[in-house]
Amino acid sequence: MSTGEGTRAVRAGLPEARKYEPTLPGPVFAAHYHLPGEPTGPYAYGRDSNPTWTLLEQAVGELEAPGETGVETVAFASGMAAVSAVLLSQVRAGDAVVLPDDGYQALPLVREQLEEYGVEVRTAPTGGDAQLTVLDGAKLLWIETPSNPGLDVCDVRRLADAAHAGGTLVAVDNTLATPLGQRPLALGADFAVASGTKGLTGHGDLLLGYVVCRNPALASRVRLWRKVVGAIPGPMEAWLAHRSLATLQLRSDRQCANALALARALSGRAEVTGLRYPGLPEDPSHEIAAEQMRRFGSVVSFELPGRDHAERFLAEARLVDDATSFGSVRSSAERRGRWGGDAVAEGFIRFSAGVEDTDDLVADVLRALDAAES
Repeated sequence: MSTGEGTRAVRAGLPEARKYEPTLPGPVFAAHYHLPGEPTGPYAYGRDSNPTWTLLEQAVGELEAPGETGVETVAFASGMAAVSAVLLSQVRAGDAVVLPDDGYQALPLVREQLEEYGVEVRTAPTGGDAQLTVLDGAKLLWIETPSNPGLDVCDVRRLADAAHAGGTLVAVDNTLATPLGQRPLALGADFAVASGTKGLTGHGDLLLGYVVCRNPALASRVRLWRKVVGAIPGPMEAWLAHRSLATLQLRSDRQCANALALARALSGRAEVTGLRYPGLPEDPSHEIAAEQMRRFGSVVSFELPGRDHAERFLAEARLVDDATSFGSVRSSAERRGRWGGDAVAEGFIRFSAGVEDTDDLVADVLRALDAAES
């Protein structure tokens, strides 16, 4: 039976109903399991597997690749654990890896580690499918679309086709889009990777990551990496994440609507420059994004005239938390340049729209902008 996205999000990964038992079983806290005889069952030791992970992994797989069989998901303690697992389980000394040079702030740290291991790292911007220019002979291509924090978009299918023609694996960071906004595996990627900390779980109260792929050999290497380095999620975090999936469509729809309304309001402000949101028809990435995304995400980026102006805006906002990260039910924003590492102006703002009433949120942002100018 085919189901809609909301129904799928509510039901994903739930076990068969059993009389007098909860719909979603509680977290299993276990370092070891009763294990008589030969260890032929699914659960032997807490670093290898856990029933709570199993249900969450099934749920995420259903969202990233609905209706498909043979899809394997591996949950991790954080998004960076998932990123590292793909890169470090698939490449070795002498290989080449292609990364975006405008992606997540921690990617330069990954680059340093890869280079210490003897891996050649090439970089190019996300926009304009520029990574194609440095792809030849690479072992793995890492795509982040939309990019964070600049919100550029690349053509995943075009890049994946070119990569596979040369024997290159393709991983797509799907954090900003979430599975309801974009399905990298359907666009040709070998790996869909994400930080579940952000929009997937959506409450800003847990750290989680995941990797999804169809190829069992690739999944096995990722899972072995998790076991070796011990980058496992806690059962409570896994249970909270699974519980949160039930509202994913509701949250995503409101967040995306708020982000679009905010972007439209910001487009009329003289002090706002560099506005980016893939859902705006006038955005440079809109045409490509509309072809491969079903939702355009919760994040809007823009520039204000300098550091002090941006800080005044953030201080004046009442419905917006001054916080890093994104994807929460509570709107948040930050002056991204305070961290260093991103090639952004001092007044650059990364804004994550929450689920507040649209009119309230837009009014608060416009009021804060007015106050920041006075």
